[in-house]
This record gives sequence, C-alpha cells and structure tokens, in this order.
Amino acid sequence: MAVSHRLFRLFSPWTAEKNNLSSLLIRSLSSSPSSSSSSHGPSLDPEIDLKEAAAELEKSSSTSPSPSKGRNFHWVFLGCPGVGKGTYASRLSTLLGVPHIATGDLVREELSSSGLLSSQELVNHGKLVPDEFIISLLSKRLEAGKEKGESGYILDGFPRTVTQAEILEGVINVDLVINLKLKEEALLAKCLGRRICSECGANYNVACIDIKGGDDDSRMYMPPLLPPPNCESKLITRADDTEEVVKERLRVYHKMTQPVEEFYRKRGKLLEFELPGGIPQSWPKLLRALHLEDDKQSATA
Repeated sequence: MAVSHRLFRLFSPWTAEKNNLSSLLIRSLSSSPSSSSSSHGPSLDPEIDLKEAAAELEKSSSTSPSPSKGRNFHWVFLGCPGVGKGTYASRLSTLLGVPHIATGDLVREELSSSGLLSSQELVNHGKLVPDEFIISLLSKRLEAGKEKGESGYILDGFPRTVTQAEILEGVINVDLVINLKLKEEALLAKCLGRRICSECGANYNVACIDIKGGDDDSRMYMPPLLPPPNCESKLITRADDTEEVVKERLRVYHKMTQPVEEFYRKRGKLLEFELPGGIPQSWPKLLRALHLEDDKQSATA
C-alpha cells in the first residue's frame, strides 16, 4: 500500500487578525446568560486570543514521546456539507490506522455538554463558529490523542477558513488535502434525507437519488441507506437538515472555503475528487486516486 502523490511540505506564515465573521460569532457565542464554558472545555470568553489558541494547537501537535499507533498520515478532507466527508474519512481512517477527527462532532459535543443551547442555534442555522473556538477544541482532541500514542490523523471539517489553514500549516505538515465534490442537486437531496438513530447514533439516509444525464455514463444513482428494523422507529432528523438551512450552509461554505481550496492548490497538496455516485461506485475510484488498496472493499462497499 502506498501513496504515490508528490507531497510538498511547506510552511506558511499566518495572521493573528480576526475576520469580521469570527468576531461577530464569538460575541454571539458569549452573549447568552448560559454561555459560561464547561470546566474542562475551551473558553468562550469574548477576549479569547487567536494567537494563544494557535500556540495551544502547536503544543498539542508536537511529537509524542510515547509509542505511536498506526501511520503518520496528516490528511484533510474538504467538501460541501453533506458531501460525505465523514463517510470516506472514516473508511480511510480504518484502512490507514489513523484517527478520524470531525470538528463538527467536536463542536456539537462541546455545546451540548456545556449547556450552550442558544449557541447551538448558530450551528443549527448553518453559521460558522469562530476560529478560536474550533482551534481550542481541536487542540484538546489532539492532546488527548497524543497521550494515547496517536501520531497522525484525518481531519474532517477543518480548516474552513484561510486563517485556519495558515495556522494549521504553521504547526504541522499537512500531506494531502482531499476535496470531495458532488452535484448540488444531489447534495441537497442527501442532506434532506439524512436520519440518525436516537438510540445508537447510527447514520442513515432515506433519499433515493437518481439524476439522469444525457447518456448512461452521466447518470448518478445513489440508493438510500435504510436502517435495520430495530432502528426504524427511532430515526430523527438533525435540526440543521432543513432546505433553508442546508442552502445557507452551502452559501457560507462556498464563500469561506473556496479560498482554502486555492490555498492548498497553490501548494500542490489538493486532490479534487468528483463523486460519481454512492459508496459502491465512489470508494474504489477514490482508492485508485489515492493509489491505495483495500482487500475488504468488496465486502464493505
């Protein structure tokens, strides 16, 4: 198993200036009477400093003296909300033996454990949370991983801004950035079809996507991922999976993340991959694009 891409290891300077959106959101996160941070979580203080958060990230990303598990891959997944970053990052995580770190999950867990219900509304309405908060959460997760001997990771949902990308490049050598793409029509249908089992937390999708093109080769078919009988009655929809919110999330994503794509493209680290359909069609082609092999792919696709 090998990755034959030419991987550039470049560092770039980063700026400590907060953009207007980050400043606005962090004030919003701090304005609620219930917005006190948890005793063990990152601070949501409005005066939190981005440079301090970056220093915390650098410390947590330093080499661990304990024995490492898995491989020392540092990969990033980019892609619109609902494209399937978590699905493919999780599969690659298992294949490569490195942890899959989804910052969206970290945010939801932290807001939930801190009782920040009013702050959760920002996430539910498709807004980006501040750089400082995301970086602090990521630092905490990497520190925990370092203590367990983790040496690499696949990031999903970070970076989403150029500031975040510059900070990350300043503290770690990102090897590869995989940018997943999917037709917007299919993206919208996928997001609206997502369901979660309220008991076991498993993810499913009730949407059957069949987009016909000009010929058979351009047809996109993605069958639904239906739950087993024991989960059928327990399915719930994420609060942010409404048409209005999904469209807003896509708008915000394109505005904030397209410059990130260009950031990595200029550094020769961006691999753009157009998903041809569901997992059975896309997984083998993604592996070929990465020059990887999975002996179990036929059994798991």
